[in-house]
Amino acid sequence: MSEKNENKKEIRVWCDGCYDMVHFGHANSLRQAKALGDVLIVGVHTDEEISKHKGPPVFTQEERYKMVKAIKWVDQVVEGAPYVTTLETLDKYQCDFCVHGDDITVTADGIDTYHLVKKAGRYREVQRTAGVSTTDLVGRMLLLTREHFKRGDKEYSVALEHSSNLGTDSTARSPYTGCSQFLPTTQKIIQFSSGLSPKPTDKVVYVAGAFDLFHVGHLDFLEEAHKQGDFLIVGLHTDLEVNRYKGSNYPIMNLHERVLSVLACKYVHEVVIGAPYSVTAELMDHFRVKVVCHGVTTIATDADGIDPYRVPKQRGCFKILNSGNSMTTEDIVQRIIRHRLEFEVRNTRKEKKELAITKALKNDQHLKQNGNCEVTNNS
Repeated sequence: MSEKNENKKEIRVWCDGCYDMVHFGHANSLRQAKALGDVLIVGVHTDEEISKHKGPPVFTQEERYKMVKAIKWVDQVVEGAPYVTTLETLDKYQCDFCVHGDDITVTADGIDTYHLVKKAGRYREVQRTAGVSTTDLVGRMLLLTREHFKRGDKEYSVALEHSSNLGTDSTARSPYTGCSQFLPTTQKIIQFSSGLSPKPTDKVVYVAGAFDLFHVGHLDFLEEAHKQGDFLIVGLHTDLEVNRYKGSNYPIMNLHERVLSVLACKYVHEVVIGAPYSVTAELMDHFRVKVVCHGVTTIATDADGIDPYRVPKQRGCFKILNSGNSMTTEDIVQRIIRHRLEFEVRNTRKEKKELAITKALKNDQHLKQNGNCEVTNNS
């Protein structure tokens, strides 16, 4: 190593936020932040702070801390970070600058939470992932409790006329996650992928499922599965398959969204996109799978009534894992239903605040442009 490289200063980057219902949008923001430096420190706000400024979070602070710690670009999590980012916070953790997405974040009083670091020139902005947000996901779940998609043999119809505008769009085309606006690209998958392949000596572990609304229940299961070998592959079922065994409007998130959410987890090495529901001999041989795992949740039969884990059971390499966490996607939806009015008020309030600030910023920009034009005309 050259002397120049040895003396190179380590760049420490700070991010903070609520990270409620951690999704691939959060992960992408943190991925971009990490690319700007060497070490990424992430501050996560408490339930009390979030309730004060935004409304009730869906997940508890302990759940949110755990989720952020499991994102593969995160080096350290600071629990209970202040809602307004200060220079003192950056200095305490020896961070050079703060990074946030290009969306607006304000306090209960309508103050930009990053105004102090912006003024000091210690703020960087990354592009927000279009098509997903916590507000949007809450809206999808609220939609799930009101309007149900009706599936026919060749067409899908959806009644959205009376639904809330929380994360919904009547022109959406996805048959189940009808309000998803996310546009997947191969580039995005490459950015999230580890790019690793199992070594010939690696013990390959395979798990499969919907992994819808990626949450701490999934996380604890994947951590346990990761311990069973050296290389963890996750098979993700198609939207059609998930809807077959879960029914209703499931999945909440479409296949492409679920792929990125799982790939962002530090325990996962590879994902099979649109994996077959039954774990076949061909799949196991192709990926050289030595262990196949499933959680303690009920295993639905395949469409033909066959046990989907028949082959790994015959080979004597099937394991039921008890991670100690019984949370399911349905549990999260139930949380939303129980606090439906609170979340609707929260989302509406947040939307109004952001629209007001955006309008003010546009007016300021318009005034500045007009002022510049007058100067130009007079000169």
